[in-house]
Amino acid sequence: MKKEILDEYEKIKDKISKEEFLKQLEERKREYDVGFMDDVDIAHMIVGEYLNQENEPLSEREYKIAEIAEMEGADRNLKIIGRVFRISNIRSFINRAGKEGKVANVLLADETRKIRAVFWTPNIKLLKKFKEGDIIQIEGFQVRGGFAGRKEIHLQPRATIRVLDPADHPNIPEYKEEITPIADIREENKEVNIIARITRISRVRTFERNGKEGKVASMELKDETGKITYTLWNRDTELIKKLPLKEGDAIKVLGAQTRKREGEVYLTHHGLTRIIKGDFKVPEVEEKILKIGNLHEKRDVNVIGLVTKIHDKINFERADGTTGSLRSLEIMDDTGAARVTLWHEDADLDIKKGDIIKIEGGNVEFDNYTSSHRINTNWNTRIIINPEEDTGLIKVLKEYREHLKPVKISSILEMEEEGEEVDVVGRILSLGDPREFQREDSVGIVRSMELADDTGVIRVTLWDEKATTSLNVGDAIKIENARIRLGLYDIELSVGKTSRIMKPLPEDMEKLPTMEELEDIIYTTKKIDEIEEDDRRIKIIGRVIDLYEPREFQREDSVGIVRSMELADDTGVIRVTLWDEKAETPLNIGDAVKIKNPRVRYRNENLELSLGRNSQIEVIKGEIKDLPSFEEIEEMVYPYKNISDLDEESENVKISGELTDLYGDRIISYRCPRCNTRLDIGEENICNFCGEAIDEPRHLLMIPGRVADETGEIRVTFFGREAEKLLGMKTEEIVDVINKTGDEGALHDKVEDLNGVHVTVIGNVNFDEYNEELRFNPKKIVDIKF
Repeated sequence: MKKEILDEYEKIKDKISKEEFLKQLEERKREYDVGFMDDVDIAHMIVGEYLNQENEPLSEREYKIAEIAEMEGADRNLKIIGRVFRISNIRSFINRAGKEGKVANVLLADETRKIRAVFWTPNIKLLKKFKEGDIIQIEGFQVRGGFAGRKEIHLQPRATIRVLDPADHPNIPEYKEEITPIADIREENKEVNIIARITRISRVRTFERNGKEGKVASMELKDETGKITYTLWNRDTELIKKLPLKEGDAIKVLGAQTRKREGEVYLTHHGLTRIIKGDFKVPEVEEKILKIGNLHEKRDVNVIGLVTKIHDKINFERADGTTGSLRSLEIMDDTGAARVTLWHEDADLDIKKGDIIKIEGGNVEFDNYTSSHRINTNWNTRIIINPEEDTGLIKVLKEYREHLKPVKISSILEMEEEGEEVDVVGRILSLGDPREFQREDSVGIVRSMELADDTGVIRVTLWDEKATTSLNVGDAIKIENARIRLGLYDIELSVGKTSRIMKPLPEDMEKLPTMEELEDIIYTTKKIDEIEEDDRRIKIIGRVIDLYEPREFQREDSVGIVRSMELADDTGVIRVTLWDEKAETPLNIGDAVKIKNPRVRYRNENLELSLGRNSQIEVIKGEIKDLPSFEEIEEMVYPYKNISDLDEESENVKISGELTDLYGDRIISYRCPRCNTRLDIGEENICNFCGEAIDEPRHLLMIPGRVADETGEIRVTFFGREAEKLLGMKTEEIVDVINKTGDEGALHDKVEDLNGVHVTVIGNVNFDEYNEELRFNPKKIVDIKF
């Protein structure tokens, strides 16, 4: 047994045994709607009832209907006479059949005892016949067991009520309606009547206790002596709408029970409590708004502020296994700024940056971590979003709101203060994959993207949980509290724990261009012959005229994929290298594609395009204006030349002739899979260039020879794919033959048989300084005639 429960029992140990006390505790937990109360609260209630018995000016002898109380079932001839001491509010409920019913309680008393009378749906109309203080006679009821074994009567559907003359019953106690000033309410009062004005009504909240869902709402009441909190639980919360109650109403509460929480006394509604609206004499509501600049440790304060920052909601687990949630805001008024912590259901309120919020009933505490005051909400707090009040402060805050609007990217790029926080709206122009990295004590996640609006483009780095946000290229997003930092070349944005990524509001989207419009603004469209080294933010439309298969390669810590293709338009042709996920783009020779934001680099004395994580490639369907067909492009970019007309400047030219001097004794070149350096057969399994241990070399198929036409001849070596075309075999098949025969020249005769075959080949020409002659480097065999 908890110490607190033992302390309660000590107050009545001379009236009840510990066993009986614990039995009543368990019965009430099981039989009554007390899911909102813990064991200490229930023990407190039991003790209060026993102590109240001492204060009742009624005898302890059994009531004269005691023998009736022992009867089973109903007796229509049974009567009870008593004075009405309390009439509860009518409550609604849903019965087991799913139908709505009503119930009310009436407290009756005579010279011997008090008893509760329960009025059900058919009897509710009878409540209009009497009021508190009347002496009534009830006929037609059942006697049942109630709290702690006490009897109570339940009216039958045909029960009758008659109001009697008080003079005929002089021994029944008088009814006195004593009103207690709020300042005089103590916990030991147990039940009080008050008249007060409602100064605040919280919203109805839901909670879970012991596997049951409950509801709770609270009102702040005030009279000329002070103020107090009045709490309604579960079905009683419906009274707020049914009566209805609103702030400013004057009410009389009869039979409210006193409770104590965290050292403060409050009132709670129960089955025999009644709330009455009326024109009672109580002070008018005088609302006091505490300025943020004057915050100090105080409970139950009202504050109005502009939301300047919102943090993501945090879910947590309590020691007892239940879960909770919180969210932090930052607000300001014309005197200062403060942090607000919203707890549980309040953390789910739809509050946006730029909203004006009114906090009624918050508690101000000093935060040792930030060395400043913080406002905490609680179960009794009410939050009004954008209150419709015409006050000078709200007018000022609406003016401040204009400074919280998202900033254009061009303005951010001009900022110089690192660490400043901004809001920005834009479309995702490019998006990298999340990747892990090692911190000193943990593993982090980072992701990069480019964000664009109608004024520019900025690089954004996403950290940890923000890096795992579901995002796609072209998405419109709003980022709040992005932190400015100086990147390698320009201003960048860092999006971490205190930042938020969300869908933009309709007003944020008004001036945000579509993805197609942004492309026209941001990218410079270029023809292939206009591309220059280190070009940035360019867009090229061309046609795939050659395409190689993807191949894997080994990075230091991962396996990558690379694929090459040739892209052409009506001005020229350029090599394109696609990396990783770009290498897996479904492509076919002849496809028209749009490439955005490639990296332009100079390699092997030629410009190339490299498509990585910040680049995009898209296959275009249908006819493209100003882009020739595949056949037309081939004729344009691969002009036919006689061999005698070739020189060192000949690039992407087409020649046609017979194969001669083909050599097939050693057509496999063994290469290091890491650096592609040539390996000599018989050497150790370590590359002499990069020092890499080699388990399996890479095999490069190569067939040297010459091509001759009627004007001359030129040395040529067919590699890889083109050599496979000549032999009609895959490299793997050729290696398998060589390995099985142990003869590197096993395919010598097959190669020799190719002499005299007529081929049409596209390629480039360079000067072979070793042999002092021109060499033709095939890129693609267009035609073979055996």
